[in-house]
Amino acid sequence: MDVDIGIKIKELRLSLKLTQEELADRCELTKGYISQLENDLTSPSIETLKDILAALGTNLKQFFSEEAEDKLTFTEADYVVKDNGDSSITWLVPNSQKNEMEPILMKLRPGAMSAEDMPHEGEEFGYLLKGKLRLRYGKREQELSAGDTFYFSADKVHSLENIGSEEAEILWVSAPPNF
Repeated sequence: MDVDIGIKIKELRLSLKLTQEELADRCELTKGYISQLENDLTSPSIETLKDILAALGTNLKQFFSEEAEDKLTFTEADYVVKDNGDSSITWLVPNSQKNEMEPILMKLRPGAMSAEDMPHEGEEFGYLLKGKLRLRYGKREQELSAGDTFYFSADKVHSLENIGSEEAEILWVSAPPNF
């Protein structure tokens, strides 16, 4: 069996509508490395390949199997986490870019803000699991406490700010995928 790893990774990445930079970000690799890999100019170690495949929502067995089957359940081992110090994003369904919605778990340290999300197609839903937030949506601002939810069309600039004294945790779902 002759498997062209680079081409197969590129096909998976494109099917999920990820850029090389987005994939590299999720794997803590460089865009250049992903480019070299997809063009068969380098070969990944098994551990690096496992990380890349996890970010693409698959694993070694599925990647090398002839019949790919969508994963039904996910555990913490499947999650992809990006932590920038003030906030972290955990992709709860690693391959959700190909789906209708994309659930993440966002954590914001006290005083931290999410990146401003520019207007885009789709809708956003959030459930504040812990903490206090200020939601900015266009020119409107609203405060949320644990147990509160938000839901809006993503046609205005929007962001979240932790206005509490503890870390805030938000289950956030974007449809279509946007994170």
